[in-house]
Amino acid sequence: MIVLDENIDEPQRRRLEMWRIRVRQIGVEVGRLGMKDLNEIIPLLHGLRSSTFFTRDRDFYEPGLAHRNYCLVYLDIEPGETAQFVRAFLRRQGFRTQAERLGKVVRVHQTGITYWHVGASRPARVRW
Repeated sequence: MIVLDENIDEPQRRRLEMWRIRVRQIGVEVGRLGMKDLNEIIPLLHGLRSSTFFTRDRDFYEPGLAHRNYCLVYLDIEPGETAQFVRAFLRRQGFRTQAERLGKVVRVHQTGITYWHVGASRPARVRW
């Protein structure tokens, strides 16, 4: 399940849906608007099955948040590029399937992807 934070705007969500990427969004299909980031969203993700959560909130890019039941993706890009980078991330080798993404805390940025996985002592980096 792909879950978008409420900080991702409607035009970007519509673009993802136009590309046939099925998403659910905090405050629309899951959770509620105004959920407190770490205190409420992390427990929500524990209750969802194998989810990948996309957010523009840097607080989620923390190695200690890595968990085998979900993937956290911090989008460190311009807001208008969100859909483009979500799509590129989901097509990137090593991140295409839920099984490949689970257990990772990821930062997507202009030059590539930096990520931690459960038990890692340092981040891995992948260039676009």
